[in-house]
Amino acid sequence: MATQSLLKALCARHLDLHQVQVDIEFTGGVDAAKRVQAGEKFDLVFLAADAIERLQAQGVLVANSRCDWVTSPVAVAVASNSVKPSIDSEAQLRNAVLAAPSLSYSTGPSGTYLEQLFNRWGIFEDIKDRILVPPPGTPVGLWVAQGKAALGFQQRSELMNQPGISVLGDLPPEVACITTFSAGLGLAAAQNTNTQQAAKAFMYFLQAPEQLDLKRLHGMDDLA
Repeated sequence: MATQSLLKALCARHLDLHQVQVDIEFTGGVDAAKRVQAGEKFDLVFLAADAIERLQAQGVLVANSRCDWVTSPVAVAVASNSVKPSIDSEAQLRNAVLAAPSLSYSTGPSGTYLEQLFNRWGIFEDIKDRILVPPPGTPVGLWVAQGKAALGFQQRSELMNQPGISVLGDLPPEVACITTFSAGLGLAAAQNTNTQQAAKAFMYFLQAPEQLDLKRLHGMDDLA
């Protein structure tokens, strides 16, 4: 879901430039991976790089087809009308987490990273009863805006346009979480030469330096 608005913009640009329509169905990353594993046919799959690697290893995506195309930082948000804690350093972020009556983060790479971070800090057992994980497809920012969670963590791109919240900033540099998003070629596309060529052309299009303006507009960045 983190790449939804960006991919829609890139599909529109691709159509304008190349007269090729790309239709993408958006769902939570966990659900998307399960559907690919279950054998649903897709020409391309867009997920975090580690998820694409797992699907390739399982033989449900074409081997060695992974194409990294954008990076995305995890950010932190609170409700617009709430006190805004400082998160400029690792120590300040830890204090904000400990002080929050409730916290929320999504499933997927950012949630896994945060649990590892909280365990490294030695506080996970103390705060786990305060952690709320929304169902796939439900934005963390929405729960923060609704008052269900006092402190929310999600990809910056998903938080930046959510009404009713204030984005405090990305995780501080010492504990930054940068997710690389990738595309993988589906087995169905590999069965048709024209489809495979069109899918690969779209992946190359996503990587092109000319797309950097849209990536930054949607809260993401190019590959390092």
